[in-house]
Amino acid sequence: MRSGASRRTPTLEDVAKAAGVSRATVSRVVNGITSVDPRIRTVVTRAIEDTGYIPNAAARTLVNRRSGTVALVISGSDGSADQIFRDPFFGRITGGVVRHLRSGGMHPTLMLADSDQARREAVDFVRRGNADGALLVSTHAGDSLPRLFVDAGIPAVLFARPAVPVPISFVDLDHEAGAALAADRLADLGCRRVVTIAGPADLPAANDRLSGFQRAMQRRGVPYVDVVRGNFTAESGEQAMTELLDAVPDADGVFAANDLMAVGALRVLHERGRSVPGDVALIGFDDSEPAQMARPRLTTVAQPVEEMAARMTDILLGQIATPAAKLTSVVFDPELIIRESA
Repeated sequence: MRSGASRRTPTLEDVAKAAGVSRATVSRVVNGITSVDPRIRTVVTRAIEDTGYIPNAAARTLVNRRSGTVALVISGSDGSADQIFRDPFFGRITGGVVRHLRSGGMHPTLMLADSDQARREAVDFVRRGNADGALLVSTHAGDSLPRLFVDAGIPAVLFARPAVPVPISFVDLDHEAGAALAADRLADLGCRRVVTIAGPADLPAANDRLSGFQRAMQRRGVPYVDVVRGNFTAESGEQAMTELLDAVPDADGVFAANDLMAVGALRVLHERGRSVPGDVALIGFDDSEPAQMARPRLTTVAQPVEEMAARMTDILLGQIATPAAKLTSVVFDPELIIRESA
């Protein structure tokens, strides 16, 4: 299959030929002129869809300028909207993007793509000139959204490296190094019966955090760590911590792959009469608001989400300004934030 970059871009003339009308008629439809006969408009619209022609926002306004808008597309699995809006991680990305765009006089359009149809609609929205490019946040492996934008030839940047190789620029965190910081902290505290609540197996970040933690513990003389996976929600953290305590009742150290799961684990530890950090040291990941609101406040691995979102935005704006710009990736360093839980 040829990539979108290798295809010839359809022109107004192609649409006119497919519709059997003049180029001027196609231009009037593209520019929203209301005097066009509705039947002709329908024929031209169908020809636009069949040819894959991308109406340009500048053409519609008859001036040589861009839309000044960037689409922020959060792509999840069907029915994931509730989880996305409850997770402060996505709010931090959105806030970072909005603040950075605002400083440059641009505006974001937030889109939730939680189905195949919604993902196609997001691509179509941008390719018709409603936005100059897209910032993509994917929440599951095998997501078709990055490939759809690449094949459409639309400037796009992804938050976190793609689970499946796709020629797209991205920003990410060194998740293995972050998990190693947590492991070293637990080892320094003398923890030997260590367990971990990992994230979903289909997410590269979750797997990197797990493997980074396991390898670091092995280097510190702990050859095996019991693992239960959650789905980055507090409820899944509760369930995982319950299973881990049933299997390892004398656990003295816990690493949770995000702060929400750590908060869930903290509830169960309290219910079981285990003091934190007296009996069990607990470390989360992200340094999100729940980590600071928990009691005790959570020691956690920080990723600079707002800074990452701003850098992602800069990369996209560079691609919009220079379409031939090379792909790039930026990987940020994590930091251990020591508070009261470990």
